[in-house]
Amino acid sequence: MAGLLLASNVATAMAGGILTNTNQSVSFLRNPARDAAIGLDGVYSNPAGVAFLSEGLHLGFNWQYAHQTRTITSTNPLFALGRKNGGQQTKTFEGVADAPIIPSLQAAYNKGPWSFQFNFSIPGGGGKCEFDEGLGSFESVVGNIANSLKPLGAQGYDMDGYMQGRQYYFGFQLGAAYKVNANLSLYGGMRILYGDASYKAKISNIMVNTAGGYVDFSSFMQQATATVDGGLAKVNAGIAQYEAAGVAAPAELVAQQQQLQGTLQSLNTLQKYNEGVNLLCDQSGIGFSPVLGVDYKIGDFNFALKYDFKTPMRMKNKSTVNEASEIPAVNKFRDGEKVDEDAPALLAVGAQWQFLPGWRLDLGYHHFFDKNATWYGNTQDLLDHDTNEFLGGVEWDINDRLTVSGGLQLTRYGMSDTYMNDMSFVVDSYTFGFGADYRVSDRLTLRAAYFQTNYEDYNRTNHPAAGVNDSFTRTNNVFGLGCEVTL
Repeated sequence: MAGLLLASNVATAMAGGILTNTNQSVSFLRNPARDAAIGLDGVYSNPAGVAFLSEGLHLGFNWQYAHQTRTITSTNPLFALGRKNGGQQTKTFEGVADAPIIPSLQAAYNKGPWSFQFNFSIPGGGGKCEFDEGLGSFESVVGNIANSLKPLGAQGYDMDGYMQGRQYYFGFQLGAAYKVNANLSLYGGMRILYGDASYKAKISNIMVNTAGGYVDFSSFMQQATATVDGGLAKVNAGIAQYEAAGVAAPAELVAQQQQLQGTLQSLNTLQKYNEGVNLLCDQSGIGFSPVLGVDYKIGDFNFALKYDFKTPMRMKNKSTVNEASEIPAVNKFRDGEKVDEDAPALLAVGAQWQFLPGWRLDLGYHHFFDKNATWYGNTQDLLDHDTNEFLGGVEWDINDRLTVSGGLQLTRYGMSDTYMNDMSFVVDSYTFGFGADYRVSDRLTLRAAYFQTNYEDYNRTNHPAAGVNDSFTRTNNVFGLGCEVTL
């Protein structure tokens, strides 16, 4: 049971770090290397560069649809005891996450050397993920119970599992950029994150396979407890007779007493699963952090740097778990508990080169300071290293109205076997995106883009001697539409 509920971010980032979404505009979808690009989407990716846009009010609206899957292939000898598993030790658990509406809004008012900016987006979470059959860590709990009950006649188990996680981090960023001269601009701002999440976990309809067929767990436990109680009463009576005669009871009888007492204690511990497991937890929290940026232009080149400070987040629980549990992982969802869920600091560095008229080459680098954040149970200490991303893209102005672009993003996380779990995981990936801008007029631009992430497999061996291991992978597909209006 210790592996039942290990992490909260079931609905995790679609692009970017472990807890950070960087795809906050359609412009990013068509070319992820936007760190030194001059555009309204720079309100997030290059805020200092926005100061080089024309004077006036610039408004950008973005809509994204994301479809994701999370697949865990788990191997555990205990699964062979499961009624639905056909004697197989390997089982696949798949979660589906759909986010049909991921909105974002960028706004900038440029006047003279000043640029006053606002950004609204969802920089964390962004949807709901469901595992209709639960998770391997759920089922292994029931399998372990059935295995421990074999001496009492258990031959296998049946169960229904379910897991759902929904997580949204709403981000608001306010700031201003100032053009020091025709080449240099500086930015300072503040980011506000509001987190809202809910989690549902259920293990229900637990049954035990016996010589007489499947019986519900509570009935089996009642019968088993009565049998052990009866056997213990007889042994106690036998020992009492020896003690009344002033003779020490045989060692075999004392050992049998101790064994039955241990079995009864184990049965009493398992009584809590008579009704299965039913967890409902809502979380909310708010955090603040500064954002700094700089942009420098020279000839055909533009260079930019942005630093998002760490955002301390404490998510407060409202939960059906009211008392401290002997299961440490469940305590994360205890009612009233404040859960550490910092958004890590981010350093973004970018360069853009206009190597031909109408052609631009973009490069970028992201470093997420994951190990300097604080997460529940200090799980950040389990990472091998921080997250690093490498980005590149090309833009081509076909004519005065149409621009097409495409780009790549390579993401490398610091995952380790001790960090990974089936409740929440990310794996190394590469991403490509492409799309187009169409300028309807000097005041209106329309955008469309497609973005796909291809994930590697991460194979974790939990207990080599016991033959327990897991393989993790994901899919991610995003489509976006947007428009920009200049007033």
